[in-house]
Amino acid sequence: MGRVTGRACIVTGAARGIGRAIGEALLEEGAKVCFADIDGDGVATVARENAARFDPQHVTSARVDVTDRAAVRAMIDHTVETFGRLDVKFNNAGVNKPMNFMDVDEDNWNFVMGVNGLGCMIGMQEAARQMMAQGRGPDGMAGKIVNTASIASRQGFDNVAPYCASKFAVVSLTQSGARDLAKHGITVTGFAPGVVKTEMWEQVDRDLMEIGASARPGQAMEEFSASILKGRVATPPDITGTTTFLASRESDYMTGQIVMIDGGMTLV
Repeated sequence: MGRVTGRACIVTGAARGIGRAIGEALLEEGAKVCFADIDGDGVATVARENAARFDPQHVTSARVDVTDRAAVRAMIDHTVETFGRLDVKFNNAGVNKPMNFMDVDEDNWNFVMGVNGLGCMIGMQEAARQMMAQGRGPDGMAGKIVNTASIASRQGFDNVAPYCASKFAVVSLTQSGARDLAKHGITVTGFAPGVVKTEMWEQVDRDLMEIGASARPGQAMEEFSASILKGRVATPPDITGTTTFLASRESDYMTGQIVMIDGGMTLV
């Protein structure tokens, strides 16, 4: 028996990187997982590959734009139709588009805040509606919501200001949601990764060179990771022990909290 055996979960931003790793780790410990992403073809491929590794009845996928409430509702409906219920919702989808502080414009702000901030709020609300409709189980729980924050939710960086603001928003939404949803038996928690070697970071590295914030490939990661006490950047498997814990019964007494998983980069 795994820590999350039988739990029906959704993970957004699951076509690659941390999101894919979260979903696969949940499957390894017995969960049923809907991999969701705006890249519908990519996330369908991820689901097919995992259906070949695990019980095919425990795996599905959905294309979703997390800023579109109707699409989020359709994703949840699909998951409930497939698995019978929704127990855990990971609001993991996120974007970043570095710009030097004085160059940030409305388009950059709205793009990043829309996905990372509004998308998180919509995901929380719609998951909570489904969980409330299901009602509490014998353990008194109706469900769990887990949000992806960042070290950028603890301090601002000059060339990713909207991203930092959006991740501060995720922390605030986690706290607000926890306060409102506790009476319904729903917990809301989050986790804050540091520097993680994923496709998203590779794109950020290219973007930082394009705006003149770094001079060569890999420089930004080297500079950001210089203060990591563990002495190396993270990989997705470094994150998933905590995310599976947050989806499990072991974390039932936690709510409103953000767990830092940054190798000791930010001590707050």
